[in-house]
Amino acid sequence: MAGKHKESTHFGFRDVPLEEKQSMVDGVFHSVAKRYDLMNDLMSGGLHRAWKEILVSRLRPPKSDRGFRLLDVAGGTGDISFRTLSAGGPGTRAIVADINQEMLAVGRERAAALPFANRVEFVEANAETLPFADRHFDAVTIAFGIRNVPRIPVALFEMHRVLKHGGHFLCLEFSSTDVPVLDEIYEAYSFHVIPQLGRAVTGDADSYRYLVESIRKFPDRETLSDMIRKAGFLRVNATALTGGIVALHSGWRL
Repeated sequence: MAGKHKESTHFGFRDVPLEEKQSMVDGVFHSVAKRYDLMNDLMSGGLHRAWKEILVSRLRPPKSDRGFRLLDVAGGTGDISFRTLSAGGPGTRAIVADINQEMLAVGRERAAALPFANRVEFVEANAETLPFADRHFDAVTIAFGIRNVPRIPVALFEMHRVLKHGGHFLCLEFSSTDVPVLDEIYEAYSFHVIPQLGRAVTGDADSYRYLVESIRKFPDRETLSDMIRKAGFLRVNATALTGGIVALHSGWRL
């Protein structure tokens, strides 16, 4: 009798059983957690800060004391949440959800020095099984994290489930550029420079080689937009940033 077929997914360029990907991803982020923000600056030339500011400007948290709840999935070190809390008023609160304890520890340490530390919470959680009630949040974000989720459609459905009616979903993720010459420069930089930066800064080239490979295997803007629609989101669109190197996906629960 034939054995039961096992679902597979990608880990970098490798096909791996679906149930193994999460532990492999955890290993990557365990390795790089303490230098994660520094590496983001080095890899992107600081551009990741501008991309995240664009995301927060689309969120538009109220500057008053009106309640506004943000869930930042795979938010680890707290970057999106901190920027949102800084942009919003005293009624803005955030939950950083991440499956990786080391990333959350870095986020908690960073939050302790900030004036709005009492308005951000850190929760260990899997994006595919979010431990929150239905229709609980005004906004859900995920920045540079969705490509590491083993079952992306399941996670998108969960993020839709926990959004209130009228709630906004924003996803910032690396994409593919079709700008002549830029695509070749980007490819060469990604595969030859980034792993060596990882080796020099964190002592771990393999983790950053995985991150580069995972970007190349990730669905294009149109495919991801279709997945977001199938999860139930409406008014879905994608904005290419920096020549398409990054895309900001937006959807609403209406």
